This record gives sequence, structure tokens and C-alpha cells, in this order.
Amino acid sequence: MVPHVRELGPPGAVARRSAHLRPGGLRFRRGGAGRAFSLLELLIVVALMTLLAALLLPGLARAGRQARSVQCASNLRQLGHALHMYAADYRGMAMPLAYFSDWPLTYWYGRESTGGIDQTGGFVWPYLRSEVREWGVYECPEQPGGTFDRYQGAGQTVTTTYGYNGYFLSPAATPGWAGQIGHRPWKKLDDLARPQELFVFADTMIDWFGELKNCALLDPPFLYRPPRYWYRNASPTTCFRHDWTANAVHADGHVAGAAPHPDLVTSAAFRLGSAGPDNAPRYVPDWREW
Repeated sequence: MVPHVRELGPPGAVARRSAHLRPGGLRFRRGGAGRAFSLLELLIVVALMTLLAALLLPGLARAGRQARSVQCASNLRQLGHALHMYAADYRGMAMPLAYFSDWPLTYWYGRESTGGIDQTGGFVWPYLRSEVREWGVYECPEQPGGTFDRYQGAGQTVTTTYGYNGYFLSPAATPGWAGQIGHRPWKKLDDLARPQELFVFADTMIDWFGELKNCALLDPPFLYRPPRYWYRNASPTTCFRHDWTANAVHADGHVAGAAPHPDLVTSAAFRLGSAGPDNAPRYVPDWREW
């Protein structure tokens, strides 16, 4: 019996194939799997990757800023809720900014001491039990501790980078200004004429003799000096740190961003100024009646 022989192709095919296997006979066909990158091709790939990174990184940075702004708005919304719950427990009255006649000083965010902040002593604490700490609810994620030069208060520790509108809501309990405006009535939230336009908490900082410092008070663009005289505030505290937008929670509870009035920017480097051309309606709505 003749053994089965597999068909190897036309004559000469075996010889041609074996030529590839003889020493010195190995050859790579053009376009084969073993082809290496040339230097020019490698440079083109690197250039394309650099271009893609240049296109993507600004978008990623913008998305990060937007995420921090959303978190900031959430913080402010919680502070607004705490203010309304405080008012519900105190016959509709707005909370004080601070009690400062005795030591230790008590602010809306906590009780101050040389050892730090006791947040359980703050006016907000019964309604918003959050620690005063870095990346906490009292601190805007766009302005965490370490991003500014000086800390407010005797403890020189993290307090808050949000400011409360005590200038309008609780004049007699507003450090620094109570001597000039303490005669003004303490406000009830239910009596506000246009709550949807009034800032109650907002992004704040202060230009402290050329250094950036956090500030728990939302100052208006014009300050009062008795009797019946208003002057421009040289150091307002609204901080437009979200791409030149300041987040604020209004008296009706909604949060929105506001841009600075171009004539009331006092520090372009620190993005400080005021929203709107004057005190109404966001800071001191009835200022012309004082």
C-alpha cells in the first residue's frame, strides 16, 4: 500500500518555503508583524499624545472647578436651612453673627478660644452638626485651609470661608460695625420684603493689608456712618473665587452665583468686590431709608 502523501503545492513550492528556513535565508516581508517604528513615526505619536493632553486637561480642570462649585452650593444651602430652623425656634428672628462682649467670643460657626474652635457652641450647631475643619461644611472647597495667608480669630485655625449677612440681619451682634449700626432693628426672616434677592450667606474673604484672610462677615459695598451718611467700603468681603462668580444662599433658601460689579472690584488678585452697583437688594435692601 502506498502511504498517503499530503499535497504540498505546485513544483518548487517546497524549495521556496525551505529557503526561508536556511541560515541566512530569513527575510521579513514588508508590513509584517516584526516591523519596528521609525523615529519619525515615534515623534508623530508623541506629538499626537501631547496634543490630546493639551485638549483634555483644560476640560478636566474645568470639570474639577465645577464640582467644587457644586459642593460649595451644597454647603451654603445647608447653612441657609440652619438659619431658617434657628428662626423657627426664636420667633422668626435671624441668628446673631456673634456675641463679642464677653470671652470667649461666640460666632455663628462656633465658640472661639486660644486652643481652637468649639463648634458645639456656635449658633448653627443645633441645626447643622458639622465640625469646623478643613473640607467641612463651613469651608468652600475652592478655598481650603492653606490657600490663604492668615486665619481669622485668636486660635489662628480653620474657621470658615463663608460670611453671614449680620450687617443687615443682626446689626447689634455684628463685630466691628455694631457701634455704628447697632441701633438698627434686628430682622425677622418672615418680614423680609424680597427674600429671593437678599444674600444671607456667601463666599467671603478679606484683603488684610495685602494678605488674604478668611472672614465670617459678609460686608456690603457701602458702610453706614451716623447720622445718615454712607461711604464706599474700601475692603468688601464678597469673594468671586468660582471663575469670577460668588456663590450665595438667599433668604428664601435658593443658591445662585453672582458676578462682581466692575466698578466695585477692590482686589483683582484676590477676586474681592461686591455684587451689584450698591447695597440693594442683595446686602442692605433698605439702606436708603436709614
